[in-house]
Amino acid sequence: MERTFEGDATSVPEVSEKNKSGRLFFWSLAGNGETSPRIWNSRLSWRIVMAVFLTIMTVQASVLALTLKNYQEQQLFELKEHAISVISPMMDSTGQNSLISPISQDQQQRIMALTPIRGITIYSTNYNLLSMSGEAVALSIISENDIGKNYFSDDKMHYETVLRPSDLGGRPYYVVTRLDSSKAIDKVAQYVRQSILIMFLLSAFVTTILMIALGKWLLEPVMFLRDNLSLAIANPESPNIVRSPYDAKDEIGSVIAASEELIKQNAKNLRQVKTAAQSQIHKLAYYDVLTNLPNRTYFIQKLSDYVRQANTDNTNIERLAVIAIDLDHFKDVNDSMGHNVGDAILGAVGRRLKSSLPESAVVARTGEDEFAITYILNNDMITAKDVGEKVRSIISHDPFRVFNESFQVRASIGVSTFPDDALDPDQVLKNADIALNRAKEDGRDCIREYLEDFDKAVQARFQMLRDLRNALEHDQLTLNFQPQLDLKSGRIIGAEALLRWFKPDNSKEGGKFISPAEFIPIAEQSGLIVPIGEWVMEQACREAKKWHDSGHPIRIAVNVSGEQFQQSDLVAFTKSVLERTKINPRLLELEVTESAFMEDIQQTVKTLKELHALGVELAIDDFGTGYSSLSYLRQFPIDRLKIDQSFIRNALNNTDDAAIAKTIIALGRSLNLKIIAEGVETAEHEQFLIVEGCDEVQGYRYSRPVPAPKFVELMHAYTGDLSFFSQ
Repeated sequence: MERTFEGDATSVPEVSEKNKSGRLFFWSLAGNGETSPRIWNSRLSWRIVMAVFLTIMTVQASVLALTLKNYQEQQLFELKEHAISVISPMMDSTGQNSLISPISQDQQQRIMALTPIRGITIYSTNYNLLSMSGEAVALSIISENDIGKNYFSDDKMHYETVLRPSDLGGRPYYVVTRLDSSKAIDKVAQYVRQSILIMFLLSAFVTTILMIALGKWLLEPVMFLRDNLSLAIANPESPNIVRSPYDAKDEIGSVIAASEELIKQNAKNLRQVKTAAQSQIHKLAYYDVLTNLPNRTYFIQKLSDYVRQANTDNTNIERLAVIAIDLDHFKDVNDSMGHNVGDAILGAVGRRLKSSLPESAVVARTGEDEFAITYILNNDMITAKDVGEKVRSIISHDPFRVFNESFQVRASIGVSTFPDDALDPDQVLKNADIALNRAKEDGRDCIREYLEDFDKAVQARFQMLRDLRNALEHDQLTLNFQPQLDLKSGRIIGAEALLRWFKPDNSKEGGKFISPAEFIPIAEQSGLIVPIGEWVMEQACREAKKWHDSGHPIRIAVNVSGEQFQQSDLVAFTKSVLERTKINPRLLELEVTESAFMEDIQQTVKTLKELHALGVELAIDDFGTGYSSLSYLRQFPIDRLKIDQSFIRNALNNTDDAAIAKTIIALGRSLNLKIIAEGVETAEHEQFLIVEGCDEVQGYRYSRPVPAPKFVELMHAYTGDLSFFSQ
């Protein structure tokens, strides 16, 4: 039974004769009926055959070309010798009269009738013509130079030669004979034909012998090697190749043996590489590189497996807690300490969770600073919230020591339970995420257990987002304006543009106003605030331009959200609005909150300077509610600080708020900044600010935010005296 190499280098499984014959021919040094047809069907074989055959034919043809002339001369020499043997005995040997022909005319006629001689011309040794008979000859002897000449007719049928005295037994005559050379030429032609036939047969014979030898010792091994390589190419991981029958001690056998070893080693390496690659691909696809924990995909797969197993065993369903975790303010760690510190903390959190929870628990990293856990609730006394509390304690109980620094990590946690909250694995995780979002909305560092109301709230937010997009597309958004006044002169020196949304519905009123407190946070979270903010700036500038053209050159203040400040090209857009609306840049003020400034200080300073270079005024909105550093504040090209309304409303009955308001006014004065207070609702508020030296005011005492036509009416009706608003 022949064996083949398949699989590992050490395994040699048997191959059936049926499979073997379907795959490769049986190789044998003795040869068989299958080998020869394959050899003669080989293109390489035919190239060798043609090369060898043509080479031998060329050699033989060269030999023939070299010997043909000699053979022809030999035939002509024999023809001349025949002529000598005929003519010499016929000459008169008794008398040697050089003036008389030694052969009579009758004798000459008889010679020409019985021999190949067709014409005879006899000369004396003095070159005198003695007699002529038969066909005319082309050669004539008139001098010694003509004695050695021979002549061949154009049709090669006649040959003329000169018989000298030495050829005629010393007789003093020159005899020019015209000989019929047709038979000699026939012999030459026959010689050529025979030579060609011999040459062809010899070439074929030698080529055949050479091909048999080459086929046995070279072509068959090469074709065997080719077939084995073809099988290896077809199935490189498990090559089903035939064992070599050739002696590995000779050159070709050693090459085949080396190729088989190479094929086996290649197959082994491919299997190893494939196994390693599959392992690596699986790891990259299902595990987080940083923490070596399962990723979200693998987590959902494990959760799905658990749910599927539970569905097949309805009699004993174990409840499962799904925990979603978000590390609070983790972005601040990355921004302030660097990503290497953040990555180290993430790895430490993952290791602590993994080591502190049972082996049956699945701990996964599902996002940048998010983790998820499944925990089997074996005991009815343990709830998903209890697991959440345990996880929270694991994370926050002890600080994390990273690069000789201690970091206290807090986490927001959302929990849901299978099958209580959902039967679908994706829905269970989604519910945990919804609970996590509620925990972040409720102030972070807390646990929230999933409730259906959370889902309803999420759906409501999504619906509001869809409605808000629709409102932006269908011009449902409008602007109201609230005046800003100078406390010293009493003039209206500006107006703040405030966004309003009237949402149409099927009610009797035709719709209702949606509070900015409801839709602005949603717009900020979704990024929709960027196009909304751009629309507000464009519309506010167009409206202000109308006021300016009608004789009211007041400042228009537009709020810029943190998202708009960070995500959009605010400088380029502001410049384009100024160019389109033709508004004086000095009469446009952009109000930005403190928190928007603190995302990237260097970028903030660059953006503010570029805006200021356009001529636009800049204000910090809600000043005092954030965490601005005074050192940073000095770097900002700010024109105005806006005191948050919460401090003004409580300033008359809360000494802390009053102190904060006074401090901000004093700070602005020391930094040469204008101070505007919002939330001024009473004359007492106004008097407090006048006493403290505040520059500008804004609030319900003067006007609620009103549409543009009513704001224009206010500007026309206002007398310029603040007592106007006490009426």
